[in-house]
This record gives sequence, C-alpha cells and structure tokens, in this order.
Amino acid sequence: MESTVTNISLAPHEADDTQPALLFIPDISGFTRFMHENGVQYSRNLIADLLEIIIEANILNMEVCEIQGDAILFYKIGEAPAIDQIVSQCKQIFLDFQNYLRIMERNDILSSPKLSENKLTLKVVVHYGRISVTQIRDHIKLMGTDVILAHRLLKNSIEGSEYVLLTEGYLNTQDPEAVAHNFAWSQLKDGMNSYEHVGEIRYKYAFLTPLRLLVTDPEAEHTDKQYPNTFSLRDYFKAPAELVLRVIQNYRLKPKWMHRVKSARFDTKKVNRIGTNYFCEMEKGGSIEMQTLQSRVTPEKIEVIEKMANFKMFPNALIFYHLYQEEGRTLLTLEFHYSRVSVGDYFYDNFGRKQIKGFMKASLLQLKHLCEQLHQNRQK
Repeated sequence: MESTVTNISLAPHEADDTQPALLFIPDISGFTRFMHENGVQYSRNLIADLLEIIIEANILNMEVCEIQGDAILFYKIGEAPAIDQIVSQCKQIFLDFQNYLRIMERNDILSSPKLSENKLTLKVVVHYGRISVTQIRDHIKLMGTDVILAHRLLKNSIEGSEYVLLTEGYLNTQDPEAVAHNFAWSQLKDGMNSYEHVGEIRYKYAFLTPLRLLVTDPEAEHTDKQYPNTFSLRDYFKAPAELVLRVIQNYRLKPKWMHRVKSARFDTKKVNRIGTNYFCEMEKGGSIEMQTLQSRVTPEKIEVIEKMANFKMFPNALIFYHLYQEEGRTLLTLEFHYSRVSVGDYFYDNFGRKQIKGFMKASLLQLKHLCEQLHQNRQK
C-alpha cells in the first residue's frame, strides 16, 4: 500500500508551481546528548565542523536549503538520481563524518566522557516528490506536503541511530532489482509509520553500520590493501624533524613548496591554531581550502593532519605528514586519504589519482629542497 502523500505528490499538478525534486536530509544522531554533556562552547565548534563535512561531501551537487540544528536539508530539482548515486552519496557522507570523528577523538580536549562514548553518528532520509521553491528576502524556502513528510520521517520507529531511509516516493522511481543490488553490503528492511495529518507512510531502510569497516584508523599502518583509497610517498630529508615541522606549519611558506600554489591566504591572528583554515590560490585559477586538524608529537614520530576542502574530485580528503627523526636526517611519509566510494571507477582510478599523486610528488620534492636549503643556511 502506498502512502497518501506519495500518491498526491507525484500526481500531475495544474495551475501550481511545484516541481519534482529529491529531498535528502542527513541528521546527526546523538546531537542533543552531546550538547548537554559537553556544553555549548566546545559542542558548537565540533558540530559546526561536522556540518561542514556533510556539506563538503555533497557529490550529487545538491542545493542546500537550510540547516536546522543537527540536520541539513538538501534538494535537487529534476529526475530522481539513480539508486547507485544515492548509495554512493550516503556512503560518502557517512565515511567522511566518521573519519573526522575518529581523528578528533585523539585530541583529548574533552575531560569526560570521551568523544566515542557520545555515539555521534548519522541517519539519512531520502524522499522524492514535489516541492515549491520560494524566496523570502535572501533565503530560499521549500514548501509542500513532501517537505513536511521528509522532516516528519526523521522521527520514526527504527531501532538504531545510523541508517538510510528511502521512501516509496523515491523507491517507486527505481528498478527494485537495482535497489537490491546496490544494498548488497547491508540489508534492506521494510518500515512503516503513521503521522497525524499525513497518514501511513511505508519505506525501506538499511543500517550504515557495516561501513564502519571502511573508516580510516589514524593509528594503523595505511597499506594500499587495507585502504584502497590511500596512497603514500616517502623521502629522506637532510634536515632535523623540528625544522621540517616548522616549514609544514608555516602558511607563508606554502607557495614555496606546494605544487602550482601561487599564494596562501589565512587569518594572521589564528596562525598555527588547531582548526585554522587557509586558502591556497592556484596558478591556473581557483583555490583549495585547507584546515589543520591535528599536530601530535609522540616518542616515535611527529604527526600533522590536514583536511582538504572544496575539492570536488576528492571531497574531505585527509593529508597525513609523519616525521621520523633519524641520525642527521628526517624520514617524511606523506599520505593522502580520500573516502571516495567509487573505487574501481575508471576516471578516479586512472585520471584523478594520477593527477593528485603527481601534485603530491612534486610538492614533496619541493618541500625537501626547501627544508634542506634552510638547514644549510642555518649551519653557515
């Protein structure tokens, strides 16, 4: 039995301005508890970062309509995206979200409880129906029964906190065999809820939990076999680790060693703070936004982690710098991590990876020359 709302929303409309559209709502589970246990000052910064992670992971090029506390309403007017695109989008957001949490957990900013114990995670509602787009001053507002339905479905009877929920409104646009095939990594289950003024709504849902096996462990050795979305480079520098670290963290020096970067923009009042963003203006136009996530010193190594934003080819990519001090020299391992789920795709495996790997190789070589020259100058 189809829901009343779904039938109405997909029926032909005369003399109105509604349009068929995808409604896609990622919602941060555990948000209220996290805010209550950790206070606004810390929570607002982390939640803001997590919301930015979700927006950056938008590989379907959806429009952002609004951010409501812990949820983001995306929409895309036109035909419903294919089920493989929807699944890829859900995987992208979930992995980027969890990768960021796994790294931030090591900051030890919270006294108690630990970040992992707050169980922050994601649930996603996917619906397809008809919407009306209205502009109120400088703001876009979506209206219509289907918008109400999508929001209502965030409150449902599913026992769990990380899942994707697909309404009949969306599923009716897809081949059932294709739907089943694209959820071979999880298990699709039937669900139903009844809402006042809306009626009985049927849907299918699948838990995102199996994807946790793909989350990057920042403490593990990142081999290509274990992490196919990773590649690493290494080289020996004839310079001490502390000098190499200072060069990496000096935003003013970025154009001197980052390949094809002509200048760097940053807030001089926030230099070297964790969480600081800086912008690399590229020689061929455009810019790449970078964010310093962590800088850690252990007896074994020095580690710096940066996030690469607004880079659509590899959204929310992570760059790991591992510095190992040896007698008279430093071993630098440079690792590039991306959670792009379309591993095996010809374009990304052959063109995308080749391009970014060439960029990293050239940057590593220029960084080596710069550090060694600075070290020689210090010894004169």
